Amino acid sequence: MGKVYDWFEERLEIQAIADDITSKYVPPHVNIFYCLGGITFTCFFVQEATGFAITFYYRPTVTEAFASVQYIITEVNFGWLFRSVHRWSASIMVLKMVLHVFRVYLTGGFKKPRELAWVTGVVFGVFTVSFGGTGYSLPWDQIGYWAVKIVTGVPEAIPVMGSPLVELLRGSVSVGQSTFTRFYSLHTFVLPLLTAVFMSMHFFKIRKQGISGPLLTVTNQKKPKTLVKIGKTLKSIA
Repeated sequence: MGKVYDWFEERLEIQAIADDITSKYVPPHVNIFYCLGGITFTCFFVQEATGFAITFYYRPTVTEAFASVQYIITEVNFGWLFRSVHRWSASIMVLKMVLHVFRVYLTGGFKKPRELAWVTGVVFGVFTVSFGGTGYSLPWDQIGYWAVKIVTGVPEAIPVMGSPLVELLRGSVSVGQSTFTRFYSLHTFVLPLLTAVFMSMHFFKIRKQGISGPLLTVTNQKKPKTLVKIGKTLKSIA
């Protein structure tokens, strides 16, 4: 085992990475509210795991989707548990993401030099909401169907480009299998990939720049006594 570890250590510098992780300074002002981003990441990981398990039994067609969801809940071993965790974890993820955005904004975490961390976080927030919009339709029940119909019909109000955009979103003039396939592909392939990319960028910036501090308002700031003494000395010399 020692030779195997030495082989990987020589090529990956495992010890250096471990030392960097364990020696990272955590500011004293960090509290439970600074953990909201980590909770959001945990929910995303849970979503990926439970969603991956569900895809083994889920059938992404307009004729079989609802029946497959019923089968997962009633027949598959622990299927009800995976589906319930996937559903409730999605709601918790959105809630924690919104609270995290408020915390960062209220503590000034978006200011220089953390603009890129803020931008990647906002993009990640848009993807999180998109997860909810696309996943809401996948059971393809009455609620899911009409939700898709309403959401994809919103661009109709745009002059000139409205109708082409609606047809692009739906894959046809009306809501059907093409629309369902688009939403399923976005939910299970496109959004997870984009989210993983932007989340990695977000964590890299945080790791590089550290955790932002609280907003401080300094009033009636007094000069240190040493500076006052130096000032008096310079005046006497002059």
